[in-house]
Amino acid sequence: MKKKIILTKDAPLPIGPYNQAVMVNGILYLSGQIPLTPKMDLIQNDIKKEVNQVMINLKAVLKAANMNFENVVKTSIFLDNMDNFQNVNEVYGEFFKNENAPARETVAVKTLPKNVRVEISMIAHE
Repeated sequence: MKKKIILTKDAPLPIGPYNQAVMVNGILYLSGQIPLTPKMDLIQNDIKKEVNQVMINLKAVLKAANMNFENVVKTSIFLDNMDNFQNVNEVYGEFFKNENAPARETVAVKTLPKNVRVEISMIAHE
């Protein structure tokens, strides 16, 4: 198994021992993104803007791997509060066509890195 590391300055650089994404056998595993800008500024206090930043980050990582949201087959959404689900779902949905939307789960968690309210990870295929 040969893995290719994907890294772009158009998304926040990793803040720990992980990579933005790893490609193995045509499958791209994207690490969870939180609402950090590429300059490492944290977007807060507006869940829709937070989710939009997360999706922009994921889009940049996909682009660095020569992919886009149509390649995404699975997403995982982590929320600190399910009361935000509707707003998160609304912004998230703007990035996918319903007929080609990926499989997904959304789970509530106690806390997330940097105490953000949302984190999203993805799996994409060539």
